Amino acid sequence: MKWLQITVGVLILLIAILVGVGYTLPVAHTARRTVVLQAPPAEVWAAITDVAAYPAWRSDVESVELLAPVESRQSWRENGDNGAITYAMVRVDPPTRLVTRITDRDLPFGGEWEYEIAPAGAGSRMSITERGEVYNPVFRFVSRFVMGHTATLDAYLRALGSKFGERVTPVS
Repeated sequence: MKWLQITVGVLILLIAILVGVGYTLPVAHTARRTVVLQAPPAEVWAAITDVAAYPAWRSDVESVELLAPVESRQSWRENGDNGAITYAMVRVDPPTRLVTRITDRDLPFGGEWEYEIAPAGAGSRMSITERGEVYNPVFRFVSRFVMGHTATLDAYLRALGSKFGERVTPVS
């Protein structure tokens, strides 16, 4: 019985430390990752803006539901590994810049991704800047120390590379 009390006490202490550290971390963060692709900018642009086709090349997205436009810009809901998340395009500058934002207000996180595409030889250099917000202190701890702020960016860029038959390694 004494070992059980000690174990429970240690677990409570660890959780308190995790939450305490989470509260000290900033809600907002910025992360940036880049890859070079052999595909030309127009093809990369077509891939990232055809949200209905995401399930065909992104293993973390099971389905996409196209929604009514938000301020005349495309909006959609992705269903997948992270649950249902609603997005809207907030800036569209073909074929070089796209900014998307999470529009859900009830999630423990939010923010936007800015995609930048530039020519790189016969291919493209694709960079994504995440300006994220993590509201829950436990999720802030996990995002910072367990997953890392670039985990989702890296997964997206590797999937994009695979769509074009390439194996890419995202860099800062």
